[in-house]
Amino acid sequence: MKCTTLSDAVLVSDYIKGNEEALAILIERHKQRIYSFIYSKVFDRDISEDIFQDTFIKVINTLKKGRYNEEGKFLPWVMRIAHNLVIDHFRKDNRMPKFEDNGEFSIFSIISDGSLNAEHRLIKNQVESDIRKLIDELPEDQKEVLMMRMYRDMSFKEISEKTGVSINTALGRMRYALINLRKVIEKHNIVLTN
Repeated sequence: MKCTTLSDAVLVSDYIKGNEEALAILIERHKQRIYSFIYSKVFDRDISEDIFQDTFIKVINTLKKGRYNEEGKFLPWVMRIAHNLVIDHFRKDNRMPKFEDNGEFSIFSIISDGSLNAEHRLIKNQVESDIRKLIDELPEDQKEVLMMRMYRDMSFKEISEKTGVSINTALGRMRYALINLRKVIEKHNIVLTN
């Protein structure tokens, strides 16, 4: 029976038993999808290739140590490894991850979503830390309103009373804070993707 028609699970099993060709087939079968995923996060061919190679080094090490037990879910398992290495890359380089933006300023929806699994919490914490650094670059009056609204969940009425300005002024400061935050994001070359 020809190897290329075998399922991922059979190929993984064959590789664990010593058939090196089985791994080559698995890599060939999934390389485009895994590489594209990595590239869509880092937008750099050299870094993507490095992370791709590191991903398969981790795959090989895990398989050789007999610690693979994903029950036939080879591709999702490899994608998780690649995803974690992408996060490691951003953390190591202290670079910003790519934020998603769907028209509204949705970065804050990432912060306020409490029902996240551990992996997403890790990303959320990184994004939150990065956003706080960006917020620090805003003018003081805008930063104050933004912090009260987004982090303390205060209404514009409460903000207006606390800061001693009209509700309209508080709303205006919030609006300018978001406009300026976008400018800061562009200044730092953070890509807002659709």
